Amino acid sequence: MKYKMHFGAQASIFQRAALLRHNPTEAEEILWQKLRNNQLGYRFRRQHPLKIFAVDFYCHHFRLVIELDGSIHQEEKIQMEDQEKAAWLKDLGLHLLRFTNDDVLFHLDEVMDRIYAVMHQIKSLPPNSEPQFFKGRN
Repeated sequence: MKYKMHFGAQASIFQRAALLRHNPTEAEEILWQKLRNNQLGYRFRRQHPLKIFAVDFYCHHFRLVIELDGSIHQEEKIQMEDQEKAAWLKDLGLHLLRFTNDDVLFHLDEVMDRIYAVMHQIKSLPPNSEPQFFKGRN
């Protein structure tokens, strides 16, 4: 099954994504320098509009969303929003991989190894299998 790139995202989501691309966190900028220009062999997009969200990073080939979580994601309200977003992504048939900003800032090599490993895990899944939510660093 072919998956659409933006899943019907509205213009306002594209505008929000553009704003976020122009104001990345330090961790987003560092990870983007490792993901851009097909450095892992596949194209990643940053602050990519999907349905009602802009996700931090997206690889369409693997249907893989990578989210980076700052300290605000420890708050209960934000955790509930993250769970809602994860459910939306699963309903869209997308895989999700989460890291903390600190993972990227202090353990970048491990983060990159994990992304690469998850891409290969997804590649080995049977066609039309359930979307997976992968843990970032342990």
